[in-house]
Order: sequence, then C-alpha cells, then structure tokens
Amino acid sequence: MSEHRRKPPQPQGGGRAAARRGQPGPSSGRRAAPRGATGSPSDSYGAGGEERPYGGRAEARRAAQRSGGGRRRAAEAAGRRGRAAAGPPSKRFLDYPRAGKYGWQRWVPSWRLVSGLCIFLFGSMVAAVGIGYAMVGIPSENDAAKSQNNVYYWADKTQMAAVGTGQNRQNVSFDQIPKAMQWAVISAENKSFYEDSGVDPMGIARALANMARGGDTQGGSTITQQFVKNTYLSQEQTLSRKFKEMFISIKVGTRLSKEEILQGYLNTSYYGRGAYGIQAAAQTYYGKDAVELTDSECAFLAALLKGPTYYDPADNSSIDPAATAEANTKRSKERWSWILGEMHKDGHLSDADYQKAAEKYPMPQGLKATKGMSGQISYLVDTAKKYVLNHSDIPQAQFDQGGYQIYTTFEKDKVEALTEAVQKIEKENIDPKKRERDKYVQFGAASVKPDDGAIVALYGGAGYENDHFNNNADTSGVPVGSTWKPFVLAAAMEYGTYASDGVGISPQSKYNGNDHLKIRNNDGSYVLKKDNSVFFQENESDHPWGYITLHKAMEQSVNTPFVQLGMDVGMKNVRDVAEKSGILDASFATLNPSFALGTSTPSAIRMADAYATFAASGKQADPYSVVSVKHDGQDEPGFTKPKVTQAMPEKVANNVTKVLENVIENGTAQKAKALGRAAAGKTGTTDSNKSAWFVGYTQQLSTSVAMFRENPRNHQLLSMNGTAGVESIHGGDIPTAVWTEYMKAALKGEEDPGFPEAGEIGEVLDGVGAPSPTPSVTEEEPSETPSETPSEDEAEPSESPSPPAPSPSDSCRPFEWNCDDGDEEGGGGGNGSGGGTDGGASSSPSATESSGNSRGNGNGGLFEGSDG
Repeated sequence: MSEHRRKPPQPQGGGRAAARRGQPGPSSGRRAAPRGATGSPSDSYGAGGEERPYGGRAEARRAAQRSGGGRRRAAEAAGRRGRAAAGPPSKRFLDYPRAGKYGWQRWVPSWRLVSGLCIFLFGSMVAAVGIGYAMVGIPSENDAAKSQNNVYYWADKTQMAAVGTGQNRQNVSFDQIPKAMQWAVISAENKSFYEDSGVDPMGIARALANMARGGDTQGGSTITQQFVKNTYLSQEQTLSRKFKEMFISIKVGTRLSKEEILQGYLNTSYYGRGAYGIQAAAQTYYGKDAVELTDSECAFLAALLKGPTYYDPADNSSIDPAATAEANTKRSKERWSWILGEMHKDGHLSDADYQKAAEKYPMPQGLKATKGMSGQISYLVDTAKKYVLNHSDIPQAQFDQGGYQIYTTFEKDKVEALTEAVQKIEKENIDPKKRERDKYVQFGAASVKPDDGAIVALYGGAGYENDHFNNNADTSGVPVGSTWKPFVLAAAMEYGTYASDGVGISPQSKYNGNDHLKIRNNDGSYVLKKDNSVFFQENESDHPWGYITLHKAMEQSVNTPFVQLGMDVGMKNVRDVAEKSGILDASFATLNPSFALGTSTPSAIRMADAYATFAASGKQADPYSVVSVKHDGQDEPGFTKPKVTQAMPEKVANNVTKVLENVIENGTAQKAKALGRAAAGKTGTTDSNKSAWFVGYTQQLSTSVAMFRENPRNHQLLSMNGTAGVESIHGGDIPTAVWTEYMKAALKGEEDPGFPEAGEIGEVLDGVGAPSPTPSVTEEEPSETPSETPSEDEAEPSESPSPPAPSPSDSCRPFEWNCDDGDEEGGGGGNGSGGGTDGGASSSPSATESSGNSRGNGNGGLFEGSDG
C-alpha cells in the first residue's frame, strides 16, 4: 500500500478521553513515573497498580482531597495544566466570577467592571431624571382649588348630604398676604427658603427609607416641596409619587419665583375646620380677610400648619383622644410663642412689634356650622367620615378634597323618629326658662341592629347650628350606672364565682340586698378604704331587702348584691365579658368594687351594640356606619361588614334577656311596657344624679338613651337633682320615655318575634351568710315573693323613693377613701349611691371619679382611641 494511503498513527494518549481513563496523553510531554518510583505512598492510584497522570479539574480535586495541606498546591497546578490542555476559556460579556483567577481573587471584580457599572448607573439616573423632568408639569394653586363634594347616602341609597371644601377656599394674591404671615411660616418651617433650591435631598432620602421599611412617610421638608404636595389631588404615599414630587419640586424651583411658590403654599395649605388657604383660614378663625390679620394672629395660623388637629384650641378628641381642648390650647400657645420668638430672632419682628404680638394669645372664634350641616345630618356625616378615615388608607386632606361617595347604614325614617322622640319628651319635661336646673341638659342616643352591627339611627345633640359640636351618641365621659349590671350577671353565669369551682351560677342565687353593707374579698376579709376603715356599700334607699335573688336584685336595681357578686366573680371577668360584648378598652374605669355599678364611660353607640349581643343570643358584631365608599367609580377597600362572633354562650345571653325582660315587666323600667311587644332592658342612674340611662332591645333593634347635664365651659358633668321639677332624674323616667317613643315608631308594622327560650343555667350558689336551704327555681319567683317585695308604698321605689334620714355621715360617699365619718366601724355613710331608684353607681376612687365627671369625646366612642 502506498505511503499516502496509510492510516495516520493515533496519539498514544488517546486525547482527553484517554486522560479521563488515566492513560498518558500527548499533551503531558512525558510519561508518568512508574508506580512507587517517587517513594511516596500517594504514588499508588488504583488496586491494579495502573499508572495515571494528573490532568483535568476533577482529578485535581481528588488529588487535593487525598493529599491535603501542602499537596493542595500540586493539585491546583495539575488543574491548571488540565485547563490549559483544554484550550483558552470563551469570553463573557461580564467576566464575573473572573476567569483565570483562583480562590478569593475570582470574586473581586475588576476595575473595568466596576467603572463600567458606575458609568452605566450614572447614565441611567441622568436619563431617568431628564425624562422625569421633561414629563412633569408645574402645578397651580388654582388646580388644587377645584375640589369636589363628598356625597353621603342613606341606607336606601338616596342622597343624605353633599359636603365639599370648594366654597371654603379662595386664593389671594401675594400682596394680600401679610408680611408677618410670610415670615411666620419661613421662620417656623424653612429658614433658608429664599436661598435653597427647593429640594431637601436628606428629607427625600428619609421619606424613601421609611417607605421602604413600611413605616410612616415624611412629607417634603421645604416650602417648595410642601406646595407641590398640596397641589396633588392624590395624596397616596408611593415611591412613584415621591419621585414625581421631587421632579416637580426641582422644576418649580427653577421656573417659579420664590414669591409665587410662597403664595401657592399659603393658598393651598390646610388649616383645619375645613379651611384651605390663608383667606379661608382667616375667615374661619377670626372672621376677617387675610390682609387684616395681625402679627399675633399670623403666628397662630402658622402654628396650625404643623397639624390643625393638635394645634386648634377646639376639642378634636373625636379624631384623637389626645387632642382635647385643653391639650390643644397648651400646644397651640407654646408653638405660637415659639414662632413669634423665631420671627424676632430672625429679624422679621422689631422689639416693639414682638412685645405687642406676644402680649396676649389670639384665641380664635368658636366652631361654626357649614352649609347643609344642620340638625342630625352634622352628626351622621361626622360619624361616617370618622369611620371612613379609620377603616381606609385615605388621608384626611385627600378625603376633604372630595370626589367620594359614602354609602351609610343610616335609615332616614329611624333617624327622624329618634329625633322626634327626643324633642317631644324634652319639650314635655325640660324648660330652661322656667328652671335653672333645666339648663345645659343634653341627650345622646343610638340604635343598632343585633347580629349585624349596623347603626341605623343616632341622636348627637342640638345641632352644629346651635353651637353644639360634640356628638353625644359617640362620646365618652358619661358613666352608664346600673346599665352595667347585666355584664356582672353574665360573667357570673359564664365563669361562676370563686366558690363555684368554675361552674356558672344561676340568677336564682341569693345575695344580701340590705343597705349599708360590708363588702368581702374572696378570702373573707372586708374591703377597706384608704384609711384602712371598712367600706360600706349603699343602696338607693334603706329598704331591708334581706337575701334576694339576683333576678330580683336586677328587677329593682339593688346595688349591694351586684357589688358583692362582682367581687365573687372577679372584676376582671366582668370586664372581659363587657369587652367581648363590644365595650372598648379605653372606656373602662378602674377595677374596684364600684366597677360593678357602672363607673365606666362607653358611648351610646357602644352600649347599644353591647346590649345587641344579648339580643342576638350572644353573637357580637362591631358597630359600623359605612357599607361602601366609591371614588372615580371604583370601590375603596376596607369596608366589608364586621365579622360576627360568639361573644358569650347562647344560654348565658338568653338568660340575661329573661332577667331584663322582668325589669320592664315588674321593675324600674315599667314605662317601657307601653311599647306593647316583647322587650328587655335596664335602667341606670349615676352618682350625684349626673347621668341617667336606659338601654333596651327587641330582636330587631337595640337602642340606648343617655341624659346628662354639662357645664359648657369646662365640660364637667352637673347634678340633675331638681331637673324637670323632680327631686332626681332616674333612668326609668325620661330616658325610658324617649326609648319607648322611638321604638314605637321604629318598629311600627314589624312583627313581634319575642325572644328565644332561656332554659335553666348554672347552679344556685348563695352569697356568704344566706339562709339555707335555698329554695328551688320553681319556688323562687322574685316578682311575686311576698317576703321580698316591699309594701304597696315601697313596691316601686323608682316612682316615689323616700330619701334616707339624714345622718352625720351623709358627707361621706362610698369609696371616698380619705373620708372619716366618725362611725365606730369606719364605714362610709349616708345615702352613698346618690343615684336613682335604679340603683345608681357609687362614687369611685379619685382616679375613676374624675373620669365619670368630665366628658371626653372619643375614648369610649365608636373606635378605639378615636371616634374617627
């Protein structure tokens, strides 16, 4: 065969495949040393004594594992030789991890990569800023003034009210804004306004960092940024809006003069009370045009820009419990004084002008009703607005700019019926021109659907047009008195007492109902006052009830059995039952013996809702006033109906209802029998006759009515002894009459389903000292037991109570710990409870007493810590 036809010789090593098999290849350059030639134990590779070279990365790793320590370098060298044999690596767009580098050096980026990325990022940012800058437009305060109405609807979706801010905003030119107002905001908020570029990079960085962490965002820190923010019709806190705001601020700073920016800021800022812009604020707070404002008034208005909720001397505790009139006034005076000082320090007020401005705080005029906000509409809108703000992420400033449709639970016919009921009964009984004690009498009421929570009606007061701005249906500070006793009974039936080993007790259990009774702790010791003298609980009268059933004690609203029962059950259990029924934590009083008698201060809405839990056989739903909110045709999230939960066992709730039915049938609320259908309820009167309540329900509606007197200057509660020309006002009188009048109209044409059967519950466990044996349930009918029922003259103490004989101890009240009445046993004395025939709430320790004598507007309201 010719030479050129001969098959070319194959490489003896077989290439990479041969290398993997352990055969020497041509790239090695030499043959491997024979086994054992080096004298090292590692020269032996396999059981068969086969000779192999180092080659390839896999073999290098195995070699490193076998040799360890100093052999690792040899393995890496072999690996490099193997990779060199495989040829150069392919080039990558980003050489990372770096090829041709080993160990930690593979992960250190090259200077080319770092510089390239920096140039790319910088170029991208420049391009983004350029695009953003080109796309945004400069805002105008005129556009911000184009606010719309918020429209509120009744439950049947007919229009209830249209409330807007457009009519309360009027832009003014720069020459109509006082110099003092200009310098006040500059000294207070942005001293470098005339020198800065309009953007605070650190402020924006803080806002973005907070937003990324999910925390509260911070607004623009310069006047320019705040002006830009004010002119947005959308106030959502998002990254895209923040960047857009930044771009606009940059453009505004280069295109508009400082005077134009300051004018726009003062014309678009919110000053509270629905006032947008300096002109509206001047009219709202001082009844004058902006150009007429004094230096002192300008400093006050500038203080509002920090937050009108907290710097307006008016009471805003319905928005935040911390925003009371007293706290707001203190904050406002401090900031007003500080702003004047800064203006003086910055050279914007002369010494003489500063002394004149700081001489007297410029107290603004009171609140005024806005157009269309009269009668109960003002309180309905107030309640619905606060519900919206508390159940959504809509900022108040954005909400006030309008465009929202709010669909409420309020039923027009029921609201009108409740208003007419209050006005009718008030006209029949209250005459301020005739009696001094009839002055300052107020009512609050609310009606809620059981097993649902919808607020169908409320009565908040005389109306904004009559300078009554507190919503009495959704306010705290009015103690509920004996309407609290059903929670004590419910706790006893659910949890039992310390002596029942967790087994609930029956309403037929007997407790001592006598007046002037020592109260025992669970260990048998007596409750002591602060001076270590024995505390005595008082009843409304000194009638000798003896040991009576809890059923009977509720019927006649006798205090002593429920105070001792509360101690036996544990006041914490009583509190838990009330809270699960719908009472808010913020309205609870101190847990002492008087807690059982209603020293707590829930709102009328919350009391109606809590009793609705009894009406619904233990099912509870939080009260709500809004079913949906729309904006630009889209539903806002957060307005699903509250969840219904089983707050207490069904049998417990139904037995409470059975006992409260008897209160209407045979007890202190007999005026409610005029309703003519199955109903249950409880009366309540508080210490010194400062408030009177009736809370009652059918299966369809639960309604509460509160009546009280209040000092208009300091909001302290006043005694109603002598009001309506009677010795004292009781829950079974005027409040029950209002309730009955309303419920007649509200339930007209409705069926009367009655209440579910209660069934027997718990064991009969009498209080300490009760005679034995205890009568059976069938033997015990409290309303018919002769031995427990007073004589004909005494049978209904609620109608004509006989006052107790005066005694030296009359000046001491129950739980007045530092009082010394001279009693040998150190007891509190006299009438004690000072309440009505429905028991009344004893005086509490000083901390609690103050909470019962001064009204707030939010702590016990519709929402926790806020009515809003």
